[in-house]
Amino acid sequence: MTTEKIRVPVLSPSGEPLMPTTSVRARKWIAAGKAKPVWNNLKIFCVQLLVEPSGTETQKIVVGIDPGKLFSGIAAVSSKAVLFTAHVLLPFKRVIARKQTQKILRRARRGRRINHNIPFVNRAHREKRFDNRRGSKLPPSIRANRQLELRIVKELAKLFPVAEIVYEYVKAKGNKGFSPVMVGQKWMLKQLPTIASTHRLEGWKTSNIRKHLGLAKNKDDKSIQDVSTHANDGISLAASRFIQYKPFRSVNSHGHHWVGSIQLSNAPFKVISRPQLYRRQLHFENKSKGGIRKRKGGTVTPFGFRSGDLVITTKGKKTVKGYIGGYSEVNKVVSIYNVSWKRLGQFSVSKTNLLRRSNGLCVA
Repeated sequence: MTTEKIRVPVLSPSGEPLMPTTSVRARKWIAAGKAKPVWNNLKIFCVQLLVEPSGTETQKIVVGIDPGKLFSGIAAVSSKAVLFTAHVLLPFKRVIARKQTQKILRRARRGRRINHNIPFVNRAHREKRFDNRRGSKLPPSIRANRQLELRIVKELAKLFPVAEIVYEYVKAKGNKGFSPVMVGQKWMLKQLPTIASTHRLEGWKTSNIRKHLGLAKNKDDKSIQDVSTHANDGISLAASRFIQYKPFRSVNSHGHHWVGSIQLSNAPFKVISRPQLYRRQLHFENKSKGGIRKRKGGTVTPFGFRSGDLVITTKGKKTVKGYIGGYSEVNKVVSIYNVSWKRLGQFSVSKTNLLRRSNGLCVA
């Protein structure tokens, strides 16, 4: 990408998104009292005008979504600059594990409730109230993936005047196994038009555009939190609304060539996930020493913090910024996690300060 300055989102006095500006101009507006910095859920530096703008005309801004099973890439692009890129950590595996545990506990409860020593017709089985197999519902793990992507696009639409959305569509192939990415595509394509005009693009076209733009692609390890793993595909998808590979015919020749142009620039790169909260349960499944079952789960601590809150804390010479994920009322400590939900350690409540309340997103 070029070394062009990063663009800053701009909001009108009423909160409507306008065309982004340069960081230098944004700082001048703040110094002159014409704008103020505002927080947003994606942790992007953004300004809101305090005076009426000189104009409200907007150019086309496109959001590209590269969906995946474990990771996704999202980018916002205009014809003059790349505005935003993100590497999304999807909750697929965790939701599957949670539902598996839920199934085990449910079967255990029913096993304890039903008396197996009496005839089958007299047992207290749950009454069949409806056919729960005909709801045409998405599996919970797939639904969680798509809802996280949808949430991020909605947050982008609050910062930029998004005109179009491009979604990579995965087609089934007879010689390959069925991919979980294919599940939920049609559901997603029904949700996105409520935000902006939506188009779909096949993967091989995304690859051609990425190669034409000279963007790198890391295929060795897709878990690497870098723009080259998934975010560049999001840029390529969004760029498809500005450049196309079209046929041409002249007097002496014919073939295909690229039509249109787009300028690449530096852009904020974010790693986004959702906090892995524990649902409130009465106690752990297994007993502790002495037959006591400890409390498990819950999002509210007795110290004024909630699970998912962004905090800053210290331990010795180490200063840590992360998210609340648990606590110990006895030791008066809270557990701090990073954006990948790896525990950074336990820290004293008295040395922990709140930066932002939980909004359902972890951004780094």
